[in-house]
Amino acid sequence: MDTCIKTTKLTAQLKSRLLSGEKWQKKQLSYRILNWPRSLSTSQVHLAVSAAFQLWSNASGLQFLELHQGPADIRLAFYDGEHNDGAGNAFDGPGGALAHAFFPFRGEAHFDMSERWTLSGYKGHNLFLVTAHEIGHTLGLVHSPVRHALMSPYYKKISSNAVLSWDDITAVQQLYGKPPGDTVQQLVGRALRWTMQDWQISQDPRESSLTPNYCHGFFDAITTDENGAVLVFQGYRFWSVSNGSVSDPCLLQTRWPQLSVTIEAAAFNPLDRKLYFFKGRRMWRYSGSNLDPGFPKRSSALGLPKHVDCAFFYQPLGQLVLFKGSRYLVLNPRSLSMELYYPRPLRDWKGVPREVNGALTRPDGMLYFFKEQQYWRLDIGKLRITAAGRWADSLQWIGCQKTPSLLDNEL
Repeated sequence: MDTCIKTTKLTAQLKSRLLSGEKWQKKQLSYRILNWPRSLSTSQVHLAVSAAFQLWSNASGLQFLELHQGPADIRLAFYDGEHNDGAGNAFDGPGGALAHAFFPFRGEAHFDMSERWTLSGYKGHNLFLVTAHEIGHTLGLVHSPVRHALMSPYYKKISSNAVLSWDDITAVQQLYGKPPGDTVQQLVGRALRWTMQDWQISQDPRESSLTPNYCHGFFDAITTDENGAVLVFQGYRFWSVSNGSVSDPCLLQTRWPQLSVTIEAAAFNPLDRKLYFFKGRRMWRYSGSNLDPGFPKRSSALGLPKHVDCAFFYQPLGQLVLFKGSRYLVLNPRSLSMELYYPRPLRDWKGVPREVNGALTRPDGMLYFFKEQQYWRLDIGKLRITAAGRWADSLQWIGCQKTPSLLDNEL
């Protein structure tokens, strides 16, 4: 629901913040997206960026027009590392600086290509939210001292409240005036989450390429099924890879009815031949394509954390292992309870990084871990990493190449 906001009287602190920046001398501005991140389709990026600009136009006298070619007032681009902005502005890889922008009249916003950009914010950074913040800078706004403001210097996930705070709205209106009718149409976080689920169903033109879409970026989870096929999950879709052949992308709910639109982790247990899915605060269990009675279950009722990073079947224990942040735990699939003496530190798994996207055991007994575009192969018998590299280039069985690879980096 739209919320009307009334502007408050300017404080001296806010006035000094506004005077430190520049402003555009017009209220109709154009923008152009120069390229796209690897983890989202072009249409998804356009939807997120368009909504970010609309957020500011709904709160001020500004109007924005997207251009697909030629010069534009504001230009958005994704870069790796050094990109001719000076050494101090070079991007530092995943987990560091997300983006930066320039005040008028340069009108540029740069995003770190190596980050995992998402529409949800789970297992990555929300492109809409970061873009909206950087647009604020291109309009002349500096960082806000208000903790919950969009222009706060610290990245935050979308809450259930309005995206723009009173401080954000007051600042942009002092530069560009109020919107027509003097009424701010606020965007509320809880409604935005549902909208983003619709964005995830937008068509990706790269699906027509010779390799599956997940080969060009990241995936959310990976496991096998009861027939030994590798299942790769990305957003609302999954692919099945068997004997070097890759299926067309399918919606998760077409094969597993009542499952969440997207998932965060998946694991197949060969002992009970059941498939386990994890998303947010819930866990689903399927026998084939049938949801087992009593599922989904709340993670808290099972003693499990919310938003697990990955899940996999671990042969030496005959149980499921779940990673979450810097710790891991063991789930007994028979009693559906966490084993005693867990969680434990992730450093028990020497050489395995934190926040992996997924893991699975291959028929040869080797356990593979995946994070973004990299993989690590663990020899269960030796309990050490024996190979690592880029999975799309090195692992033929993941479906991203047609010929055997010699690219594994043996350790």
